[in-house]
Amino acid sequence: MVKAVMYIKSFFPIFLLGAVFGKVMEETGMARSIAMETIKLVGKDKAVFAVVFACMILCYGGISMFVCAFAVYPFAAALFREAEIPKRLIPACFVAGVFTATMDCYPGSPQIQNIIPTIYLGTTTFAAPVLGIICGTLLMILCFIYLEWRRKGMQKSGEGYGQHTVNETPIDPSAPLPPWSLSLVPLIVVLVLNFYFSVMFEWQDMLIEPFRAMNLPLVAKNVHNVIAIWALVIGLLVAIIIACVTGRKFMSKNTSVKAALNAGALGSLLAIMNTASEVGYGNVISSLPGFLEVADALLGIGQGMPLFNVALMVNILAGITGSASGGLSIALDIFGNHFLAETAAVGIPAEVVHRIAAMASGGMDSLPHNGAVITTLAICGLTHREAYKDMFAITLIKIFIAFFAVFFYMITGIA
Repeated sequence: MVKAVMYIKSFFPIFLLGAVFGKVMEETGMARSIAMETIKLVGKDKAVFAVVFACMILCYGGISMFVCAFAVYPFAAALFREAEIPKRLIPACFVAGVFTATMDCYPGSPQIQNIIPTIYLGTTTFAAPVLGIICGTLLMILCFIYLEWRRKGMQKSGEGYGQHTVNETPIDPSAPLPPWSLSLVPLIVVLVLNFYFSVMFEWQDMLIEPFRAMNLPLVAKNVHNVIAIWALVIGLLVAIIIACVTGRKFMSKNTSVKAALNAGALGSLLAIMNTASEVGYGNVISSLPGFLEVADALLGIGQGMPLFNVALMVNILAGITGSASGGLSIALDIFGNHFLAETAAVGIPAEVVHRIAAMASGGMDSLPHNGAVITTLAICGLTHREAYKDMFAITLIKIFIAFFAVFFYMITGIA
């Protein structure tokens, strides 16, 4: 329970504001406006790229995976139907757009997988930017190559969109949507304020002295460990206010700003309690005698390559829990100090550990029992049998890139 409570204490503001921001962007139509404009600009002849790129923009702007999928799906379905591309490829496009580079590779990502290492390692969300950009870009290139190869193969065999009846909601072209340029403003605000308060603003440790004087049990050890949290909280809060003010008039008559805020807040409770319970579960498992033997055996693999151990342990725990954030939190909570000591001994900075750990969390987490995988399939009205094979292929590419990043850094030293 102690570990679960500590997780909630550390990350609840991010879950709360992230869920509220996503709900406001959804209810105002801003998320749909960005998705529609992106797909229109890229073009119908590049349907796969258009869907993936639309998801990437929304995800990198701070909108959660679930809102990305809800916002993009209607346009993706219409686009794939018109281009006669099999519908069962849409979930893989969502995985490529949301679960990969913009989630944990690219620096400054406001997703929780890029936030968690900052608490345990004392880094910022912009850790190892060059390494993240290089590996993230390579990852997206490989994903596009795979998805295009699959699209051509399916169409060559004569497979079209398919006969589907579940979640085939038509798009109402007359529905009012806010201008895409206006809709982009909240996303840009999140990124700009996150960068400013993470990198440029000078935080003073004296800010938490009054709380220390109160002898509170959960006060952060120093400001450096919570800069990333505070920076993103400020960015999300300002973005929510801007989105509410500018998008309010585009809301339907059946909803309101108050309803969107309430729905987002309630939705955040389930998300954080799920993850916190996994962290608590991991703490129980780590206290068992057999766990130490298994952990020692795994840490012994790749002896002398501490970054390899980081990627391996995070990947395995993410796969066991079926959660990137849960597995990452458990791994860094149990082995974080060990990872830092081992990497520091060979001159590897904590920023590189951050980037490798974050990237590794987004690998085996997306096994069939992963909640995001199940939700994505439900949104698309598809089953594991129909669409999971291509989703898993993207997962394998992601795992490869996480370990590629380890060896790329060891060879080049680029961070």
